[in-house]
Amino acid sequence: MVSKQTKQITSIRAKLDKDGRSAKFTLGDAEVEYIQSRGIDILRLHATDFIQKRIAPAEPKNDGHQTPTKGHPVFIAQHACGCNDRNAVETFFSLKKGKQLSEKEVTLIVDVLISWMNDQLG
Repeated sequence: MVSKQTKQITSIRAKLDKDGRSAKFTLGDAEVEYIQSRGIDILRLHATDFIQKRIAPAEPKNDGHQTPTKGHPVFIAQHACGCNDRNAVETFFSLKKGKQLSEKEVTLIVDVLISWMNDQLG
């Protein structure tokens, strides 16, 4: 039986694929090496930290400009997965702007990021 979380991830990934957003971004050799050297569990910690600090607040600092497009695999994944700012989160995750994200919502976003990064690793 497929969990509710798995269905949500699949639905969000399908929206991203339909939009073409996911295909616009790929991890380079340096990012793949970074993930492989640290492991996906460390990346999950990094992703959770970035989402909690940069995306989860009701009104994130520099919203729309808070996520670089390079420098860390999670940043690239955020752009590919529609969670680089609150407008994108509202569009792809249906989570309204102006409201602090719950722990469950942060976990969903992180799970989508991890799913995309795992796909990138092959």
